[in-house]
Amino acid sequence: MVKLYGFPPSTCTRLVALVCKEKEIPYELIPVNLAKGEQKQASFTAVQPFGQVPYIDDDGFVLYESRAIARYLSKKYPNQGTSLIPSDPKAEALFEQASSIETFNFNAFVAPIVFEKVFKPRRGLQPNEERVTELLGQLQSKMDAYDLILGNQKYLAGDSVTLADLSHLPYGTAFYGLGAGFADVFESRPNLARWWKDISNRPAWLAVKDGA
Repeated sequence: MVKLYGFPPSTCTRLVALVCKEKEIPYELIPVNLAKGEQKQASFTAVQPFGQVPYIDDDGFVLYESRAIARYLSKKYPNQGTSLIPSDPKAEALFEQASSIETFNFNAFVAPIVFEKVFKPRRGLQPNEERVTELLGQLQSKMDAYDLILGNQKYLAGDSVTLADLSHLPYGTAFYGLGAGFADVFESRPNLARWWKDISNRPAWLAVKDGA
């Protein structure tokens, strides 16, 4: 069984748990208490030298970085559960294109907004509202492009859901939950809103949404 070492509420830990649920891969969660700094202890950094969660131990094969883990699990079990990475070269190329879209046109803006609005206050720090406003403004045109793409197909890589779509969920859910001014980024664009409703209501995500 896959052992998942992570902090249950963390965005990256939940991404890996989401893939396990979609792929019907049994896993054992080994909680890592970030508040106590367990991820910085020598026993942890001996495995994950950056002191970050999550990492997995798959029968002795250790892997860290949530995106790498998600791809590994998706490819190891191609015919189990939901197919998340296509095998056809053209379909896989479109998946890679969609993955790049998520990384550079979504996560690059949404993750720092969530950092300012969610993670900073948890540490007793004030968010940089000017930075949030700047990022939110830049995100708008990116979401216009999303709406255009999703007006022609059901998901980012075509008409089948892929890991590229699901990778939006951990940070996207935190972003959406910041309030109307943020949720409206999705809801004001009909194709984007339809897509977000679809992926954010998948049973696998609902199972791990509040903790891996």
